[in-house]
Amino acid sequence: MGARSGILLYCLYVICAGVFADVWKVQVESEVEALVSSCVVLPCLFKYPAQQQPSSRIRAMWHTKSYYKEFVYHNDPTKVKDSFKGRTKLIGSLGSLNCSLEIDEVRNHDNGPYCFRVELETSPKYEHSFVDNCVSVKMIEEASKPQLQAEQSVQEGQPAVFTCSVRHTCPSYQPTLTWSHPGKIIMSYKDIGHGNWEAKSVLSFSPTKEDDHTFITCAVKHHGNVKGEITATHPIFVKEQATLNHILIPVISGLGAALLVGLLCFFIVKRYKSRSGVGSNRSSGGNPCQDLDCICGKK
Repeated sequence: MGARSGILLYCLYVICAGVFADVWKVQVESEVEALVSSCVVLPCLFKYPAQQQPSSRIRAMWHTKSYYKEFVYHNDPTKVKDSFKGRTKLIGSLGSLNCSLEIDEVRNHDNGPYCFRVELETSPKYEHSFVDNCVSVKMIEEASKPQLQAEQSVQEGQPAVFTCSVRHTCPSYQPTLTWSHPGKIIMSYKDIGHGNWEAKSVLSFSPTKEDDHTFITCAVKHHGNVKGEITATHPIFVKEQATLNHILIPVISGLGAALLVGLLCFFIVKRYKSRSGVGSNRSSGGNPCQDLDCICGKK
């Protein structure tokens, strides 16, 4: 009986362990990039083996992987490591199972890895540290240049569209995109996944002759006053718009040239006829030729 009881207890233990292991879950990125002096968000979603609780009954912590009591975030700010005090906060709702962490004023030594820990104020009390799913931070010293899509050939007076976009890791403070040319600007933002977001600016304007052979520049400013910019590698070429003058001037010029040639031919023929008539009168005793055919010897 003792052996059977032991086997039964062991089976129950394995089954329960499997169930609870399956329920305690966290979803994070194993590595995210962070721009030094700016900010970064560590996306985080979690599950626990109990009835879903409101945010007020959930205690959330983030700690270093090497020591679970070295907190980079805690509900009690006094327990946060000195180098992180005032620089971290949760930006998700714990009641909605969102444990995303924001780190502001990123420093070179903020590499991590960082692990999420949760405690439920229930009876019985549940708590768990997800030390097998932690987040490392890769430091970026300089802001990456934005991506610029620029038209090279545009029509004068017709709308021209230019697009500038930049990836970033801190949706709490969206980067600012500015243009070297005035016009109508439309901004958009979206989550592109894996701890990255995108800010996009679309510039549209009607080019003039003054815009011909000029360069378009897009500049980005991240949170923390970190800047970067990019200039189109080729200038824009403005095609002149066809107007009434563009049509009339060639036509008038052509007609004028034709008229001038016609008049010139008229006077040449007239002068030739006059000279031919005088010679004919002298040779024939007063019977002048009356037309060009006569002059040409056809009569």
